[in-house]
Amino acid sequence: MRWAGGRRSENVEDRRGIGGGRIAIGGGVGGLIILVLALLFGADPRALLRQVETDPTVVQTPNGQGAPEQGVPDESREFIAVVLAETEDVWNDEFSKMGKTYIEPRLVLFNDEVESACGLAGAAVGPFYCPSDDKIYLDLSFFEQLDRELGAPGDFAQAYVVAHEVGHHVQDLLGITDQVESLRRRLSPAEANQLSVRVELQADFFAGVWAHHTERMSQMIEAGDIEEALQAASAIGDDRLQRRSRGYVVPDAFTHGTSAQRVAWFRRGYETGDPSQGDTFADAGVQ
Repeated sequence: MRWAGGRRSENVEDRRGIGGGRIAIGGGVGGLIILVLALLFGADPRALLRQVETDPTVVQTPNGQGAPEQGVPDESREFIAVVLAETEDVWNDEFSKMGKTYIEPRLVLFNDEVESACGLAGAAVGPFYCPSDDKIYLDLSFFEQLDRELGAPGDFAQAYVVAHEVGHHVQDLLGITDQVESLRRRLSPAEANQLSVRVELQADFFAGVWAHHTERMSQMIEAGDIEEALQAASAIGDDRLQRRSRGYVVPDAFTHGTSAQRVAWFRRGYETGDPSQGDTFADAGVQ
């Protein structure tokens, strides 16, 4: 990606070095990496965080490294600020075309744990969007796991993560999140899982829409970048993550979609660039 020198968003909130400590997950959940693999990309934070707060296997350990020293260049933060700015440019324009106003989200960087309007979350939750405060939360150590543990390296793979979470914000602004939450309460666990899949696939689609317009509005995207995003989408498919963590696949437990589905919906967004082409909720009661 040619991101150096790009406009930097002012909506990045750096809370690294602030907070009470690391949330360690033990007991029967299978450890930190398994939880990351199971909850990657957009698990419903409200339900998950309530579980974390009440789970007796959650314990507190000493705080980790603080934020970088003031005055020291922080390339990762600068990269995030540029990518977030690109999402702002694209979605401000797309919402204007729809006759709507895009409210820009804030992106919070944190170490180890963070307090959000959705509750207390640890790094094990992975990146998440909280619709209660319109903020995206990201521990940058996740990118190391994306590279080392999941085999999805590259700066555009990281940009895809940010664009996916912004996609959840777009859903919230369009009223989709409220419709989904209302419908979810009337569904069985299996049906609710299927609805979660549709939510995540649409966020992947919106990430593809962002990539489509960014490629045309700026000189940021280089050869091979889209392939990095597709590789990341494939790496976090439910079937691939379950096979990695369990050794077998349980389709009824899917919450995010298969690798093939995630790749297909990102590609559709990238190829069409049209937000109206991302109806992953056909026949699900969500408009």
